Order: sequence, then C-alpha cells, then structure tokens
Amino acid sequence: MDYYLYIKSIHIIFVVCWMAGLFYIVRLFIYHTEAQQKPEPEKSILSRQFEIMERRLWYVISVPSMIITIAAGITMLILMPAWLQQGWMHIKLTFVLGLVAYHHICQSKMKQMRNGVFKWTSTQLRIWNEVATIFLFAIVFLVVLKSSLNWIFGLIGLVLFALIIMSAVKIYKYFREKSNKDG
Repeated sequence: MDYYLYIKSIHIIFVVCWMAGLFYIVRLFIYHTEAQQKPEPEKSILSRQFEIMERRLWYVISVPSMIITIAAGITMLILMPAWLQQGWMHIKLTFVLGLVAYHHICQSKMKQMRNGVFKWTSTQLRIWNEVATIFLFAIVFLVVLKSSLNWIFGLIGLVLFALIIMSAVKIYKYFREKSNKDG
C-alpha cells in the first residue's frame, strides 16, 4: 500500500494548486471589474491583459489541478473503500461537490467578463472569493478530525468564520472608499 501514500501526496499537492488557482482567479476578476471604471485606452488594455491572465491561470493551472485532485481522490477511495462508510467522508464529499460547483461558476464568470458582461461588483467578488476559503476550512477540518459528531461544532465555527470574513470585507470596503474620498 505504499503507493496509497504517493497518491495521497499527489492529491494534497494538487488540492493546493487548485485552491491557489481559485483564490487568484477571483482576485483577477476583481481587478478586471475595477478596470472597467478606467478611461480608454487604459480600460481596453487592462481588460485584454486580464483576459490573457485569467485564461492562462484557468486552463494551465486551475482546471488540470481540479482534474488531478478529483482523480487522485477517486483513486484513494478505490484503494480504501471503507472511507465511504464514514459519515465525515459523506460530508466532505458534499463540500467537494460544492467546490466543484464554485469552480464552474468561476469559469462562467470568466466567460461573461470576456464577453464584456460584468454582473458582480468588486465588493461582491471579494465576498465570493471568501466562499472558497470556507470550503477549504470545512474540508480540511473534516479530514483532520474525521468525526461526524464534531462536524456540528465545526459547522458552527465555520459559520462564525464566514461572518468574520464577511465583516472584514465590509470593513475593508469602508476604509477603501474613505481613503479614495480623502485622497
């Protein structure tokens, strides 16, 4: 079973790569959205550059990392099918499905922006960026604690963590707007 540990290592490495891609793509969306407020030709130049950066990040890092993460995860479950009998694994897999949905929503946002459609403000995107953090926290705590009883406490902590993050985004927005008015 030595190869199980190799697959687990690959899984962890590509989870890190996938999460980095998800965190950075939304950051690029924020900058891309804010670039729409710039005068021409700056707006067009920045938009073209952000589209290139988004596309490369997405198709070179994020999508392949997601695929390898999922493939390694499935392989581990095939090698250790008893994990599928554990309640914490069912909850973890539910969060993973949420993360896959998040991934596809980001891809949809990228395509919208490429077509000149900017439905979300930079503040909404900042909040959206924290959703991936919440998924990451939930998944890591479930894997480490491996307890379906403790997941209730973890969920309460996750909700509190989400509230703190959302408050931080609002506070950041307040000081950013205040700084822009003063400066």
